[in-house]
Amino acid sequence: MDTNKGKLRLEGRKVLLRGRLCRVAEVEGEGYKFLSDPKSALAALRDARSADVFTFLQELPETSPIYPYPFESDNLAVLTISTFDQWWSEQIGFKARNKAKQAEKKGLVIKEVPFDDELARGIWEIYNEVPVRQGRRFPHYGKSFEAVRTMSATFLDSSVFIGAFDGEKLIGFIKLTMNDARTQAGLMHILSMAGYRDKAPTNALVVQAVRSCAARGVVRIVYANFAYGKKNTSSLSDFKERNGFQRVDVPRYYVPVTLWGSISLRLGLHRKLSERMPESVASKLRELRSRWYAQKFQLKADSL
Repeated sequence: MDTNKGKLRLEGRKVLLRGRLCRVAEVEGEGYKFLSDPKSALAALRDARSADVFTFLQELPETSPIYPYPFESDNLAVLTISTFDQWWSEQIGFKARNKAKQAEKKGLVIKEVPFDDELARGIWEIYNEVPVRQGRRFPHYGKSFEAVRTMSATFLDSSVFIGAFDGEKLIGFIKLTMNDARTQAGLMHILSMAGYRDKAPTNALVVQAVRSCAARGVVRIVYANFAYGKKNTSSLSDFKERNGFQRVDVPRYYVPVTLWGSISLRLGLHRKLSERMPESVASKLRELRSRWYAQKFQLKADSL
């Protein structure tokens, strides 16, 4: 443990806290970078007394619990890579393959790009295109250029940026972040402009991500969760499946740091409210939220 301007750090990474009733701590880059010594990290958190519960995800490829702590099943969207050609011919779905070909036919250029102010400004423009994405308020909309640049510049020594260009204009990007062994890459950011959806830039970006990882000997790409909470299917999970990603269940550890943390775990207070409510209620609330945003921002149905 060390401190930077009063902020707790574990193995050189910031500790992030969420929740008010139960303070849950995790390290920055969770799911992309992994703790080498969870026992020491837990001891440091107990000394700091800044959290009630500590959570961390077990690193693949091991999917059976290897640590003696309480855990719950989490899930990831995982693409296993042998070669690019095998993925292209055997793993990717027919619809996704055609979408990727469509991007090339419509003149998009997909390539790895260095991180600099030009790329950061392009990312900033993508983030500020529309206020709502996938029926939710987009959290990065309205952020300043400086904030977006700082956010995008994390883990630069182990990240690869891929851009989708229509002429000189950046219309989509991926940030791939490798684990310390450089055997796994996580899609830390992947986003394209809604106004260019007909050119399928996101599909083309995934193709280049697989190509870039295969060339580096990376054997897995992780695209966040396959399912979120009790919502087992969505347009996003369908997109992942069409591109060859599969659901893999892994342990997520929840370790009490304080007495209140132990009580909170028994009561389920470490989970977000959306994870505690019945799916029938959550589904209805998501529908109402989408309608509200459509009315508030005068959005077309296909832009939600």
